[in-house]
This record gives sequence, C-alpha cells and structure tokens, in this order.
Amino acid sequence: MSTGPAKPPALALALASAPRRELYSLALYRVLEAGILAGLLFSPLSDMLGASGNQSPVLATWVTVFYLVFSLAMLILGRNEKSLLPIVMIGACADIAVASLITYALPEAAPGVAMLLLFNVAAACSLLPLRWGIGVAVAATVAHFAEYLVALLGTNPDRPLAEVVMFCISYLAVGLLAVQIGLRARRSQQLADDRGLEVANLVEVNELIIRRMRTGVLVVDLEGRIRLANEAATGLLGSATEHPDSDTGTLLQNVAPELARRLQRWRNGWQNEEAPLALAPDQPDIQPRFARLLAGSELSLVFLDDATVVSRRAESLTLAALGRFSASLAHEIRNPLAAINYAVQLLEESREFNASDRHLLGIIHQQCQRTNGIVESVLGLARRERAIPEHTDLNAFAQDFVYEYQQSMSIETDSLEAVTGNRPVSALVDPRHLHQVLTVLVHNALNYGRMPGEPARIRLRVFQLDQRAMIDVLDRGPGIPAAVAAQLFRPFFTTSEHGTGLGLYIARELCRANQATLEHVAVPGGGSCFRISMPGPNTLLSA
Repeated sequence: MSTGPAKPPALALALASAPRRELYSLALYRVLEAGILAGLLFSPLSDMLGASGNQSPVLATWVTVFYLVFSLAMLILGRNEKSLLPIVMIGACADIAVASLITYALPEAAPGVAMLLLFNVAAACSLLPLRWGIGVAVAATVAHFAEYLVALLGTNPDRPLAEVVMFCISYLAVGLLAVQIGLRARRSQQLADDRGLEVANLVEVNELIIRRMRTGVLVVDLEGRIRLANEAATGLLGSATEHPDSDTGTLLQNVAPELARRLQRWRNGWQNEEAPLALAPDQPDIQPRFARLLAGSELSLVFLDDATVVSRRAESLTLAALGRFSASLAHEIRNPLAAINYAVQLLEESREFNASDRHLLGIIHQQCQRTNGIVESVLGLARRERAIPEHTDLNAFAQDFVYEYQQSMSIETDSLEAVTGNRPVSALVDPRHLHQVLTVLVHNALNYGRMPGEPARIRLRVFQLDQRAMIDVLDRGPGIPAAVAAQLFRPFFTTSEHGTGLGLYIARELCRANQATLEHVAVPGGGSCFRISMPGPNTLLSA
C-alpha cells in the first residue's frame, strides 16, 4: 500500500522498553534512598537517626556521600538496557554493602534501612535470572546477619535476634518471589514479542499481497478523499495517488470523476453499475466494485478489476471451442479436397486437353495440395502438435513463394517481389508453416497495404541479423496506427467488417510452434513491416 514507513505497534514498544523502565525506576528509588539518608544525616533532623550517639559518624558520612554519588551515576547508567546484568548486580551489591555499613554505623536506623533494602532486593531479583536472583537474596540475608554478629561481638547492641531473623527470612522470601515473578514476566514478554513479530510479519505479508494484487484497491473516506491505494490502483489512476495518506489526501473527484460519481451513487443505495468504466484513453477498461471497510465505518473500499482480464478469459474459451470446431471442420474439408484432387488426376490423364488446360489443372492440383497443407496445419494447431523444422534456404523459398503466389493468385497491377542477397540465408523452420504465415501476411498487405487509387507494392526481404534468419514483409501503404498495432495479434481483432481477426493470431501461433517470432515493426517513412525471426541452422532447439 502507498503508506509511510512501517511503525512498530504500541504494545511491542511498551514490552521492549519494560527492562529499561524498571531499571530507571530502581535507579530513582536508589536516589530517593540516598537523598533521604543524606537529608536526615546532614540536617537538624539527624537526631532521628541517633547520630549523636552513633558508633562511627565518619563512616556514616562517607558512606552516605558515596551512596549519593553512586545512585546518581546508576541513574545515568540505568538507561543502558544492553548491560542489564552487570548494572543490576553492581547496584544490588552496593545497596547491600551500604545498608550493612549504615546499619553498623547508625544502629538506631537499622530497622528502617532493612525495610528500605527489601525493595532493592525484590527489584534486583525480578530483573535477574534465577541463579543470580537467588544469589542476591542470599547475599542480603548473609550481610544482614553478619552485620548483626559484628555488632554483637563489638558493642552488644540492644537489637532483638527475632527482628534480624525475620528480616533475613523476608529477604529470602521476597527474593524468591521476585525471581519467580521476573521469570514469568520475561516469559510473557518473550511470548508477546514473538506474537508481535508474527503479527508484524503477517501485516507485511498482507501489505505485500495487497500491493502486488492485479486488482486495484482504494480506501476512500466519507469526504471522497483517497487514504490508501495499492500499486495497481496507482497505475490505473495516475501519479496523483502515489502519496494518498497525507493529511488532506487526494480527492477521488479530481482523479476519476466518473468513479467518484458511481461511489456516491452506491453510498446512496444504488446498485453497482455493470458497465465497464474507462478512466483514460490509454488505460484498460475497469469494473469497479464497492464495499464498506467495517460495519458502521465511514471508509469505503473500492476494487478496480481489469475488464480486459474477463474478456481474455472469454477469448480463451472461444478459442478453445474454435479449435475443436476447426478440427472438426478440417476433417470435413479433407474429403471434398481428396475428391477434387482425384478428379484432377483423372482429367490430367485425358488427351483432349491442350497445354493451357493442363496448366490450369496443374494449378488446381497444386492449390489442392496447399489447401490440404493448411488443413493439416490447422489440425496441428488445434492439437498443439510440434512443428517439423527443416534446414531451409530462405532465398530460394521466398523466390518460389513469390512465383507460386503470382501464378495462383490474380494480383493484376499489384507487385510482389522477393529481395534476396548474394549470401545464402538458412533457417530451421517447418516449410508448411512458413508458407502459411507468408500467405497471411501477403494477403493482408494486398488488402490493406495500398494507398487509395494506387497499386500495392509488396516486398519480401530476406536477410540475417544476429545469427537469426529474418523475413520482412513490407508494403507502401498508409501504415498502422500505434493503438491498432498494439492489438494486431489479439484473436478476433480486426479493422475490417469482412475479416475474422484470426489470420495474424494463427500466424503468430505457427511461428511460436517453430520457435520463431512474428512482430510488427514501425516504418519511419510510411508503410508497414511484419518481421519473422527464425532460428539459424546452428541454433540448438530446446526440448
């Protein structure tokens, strides 16, 4: 679709930023802890911590300063998600060490510090793998109990053992619980990431399918503005729909007024019009179809089907039926041809005919044989039989064809000549098929390749180009317009009311059967040129 760069879903962004957000929250909490500790220690409220009677005021001061600087540094480093494990481990170890030192230096603040450390342990364990998380919980438990033993051996503080044991158990329990919660959260995040990736891939696949569809697809809002358009629709409607997803969009009325009118009629309750629609003179006819994007939505889907595809399918069905009919008709024609040929042979045995009559009988016999060859070619085309290529001298073949055509067809004042060079030109081609193709081309040139009131001048030019043998059938007529030339080889296309439109189509199919090509070549000076390009004698034919 003609949209901007793909944006990740909001849910995927939220999941991807979860560890970074948790790290940042933990770093903020650590700054809060350090700020509270520094504020209470370096303010008149220091008596709340028992600072006047603490064991080591210098130690408490240096630890507080260090923790404040460290927490600020971790706040900055906490934005780096790639080094998650080292940052969390360093922070957890520092939290445990600072809590133990502050508890030792300020015994009266021990319960509060131990409570604050619970959150640090829980947060660190939720971010770490199972082994490392349990290690942090155990380290907090050992450090807290070790600090109690050191204080007990030193000054015998008035702290109940039950309180220390309860805090140690709390560290272990909270740590294990946080580890399990973290594991589940990471599994859920991984599952959500995988599902989000699958959804994103499916969205890309769907967009690619819609973009590459041969059917044009438009999304039009209630105001008639084009919001989305795939490549097929852009090709049909023009470059104005290449960037339809802007703020204002492109009005369908400005691009295709008739299509906008049909869309409005459909919205008003009218049924779809069946007649094809021509958007531009050089564009194929389309068949528009309309649908609502969602129930109750103001957006409408417009499908632009190429009407020529339907006509081509009808042509294929017609050609298949015509092939069967041609095969049946060819069988019926062969019987009277055989009778005519037999009658000619009997007449040739009579002695009552003079030389002129025998010449006419020879022409009849020759044309019967040629007609039988055409019938065989039609049968072969209907049965898709392969051609039987032979090494053919095109110079001699063209001269013989011209002589035979002049003898059998009355061209009166028209001229037909073969233009050959001194060098021999050979090709691998079925002579019967080549004779039929040249007959079609010369016949068309005599009928349509003449200026009004002037005789037709047809030339068969034989030459070689890029190791391929060529035969050009040229005339000096009015030429073929570009719009007509693009459809010359379509079946049933004809500019004459008496034509069937199958001559050039059958000629091209016969050329394809011989691995040759038949094309129309524009002539700058006027007239028409149909070129037959055939494989040379040293060309390997594919199986």
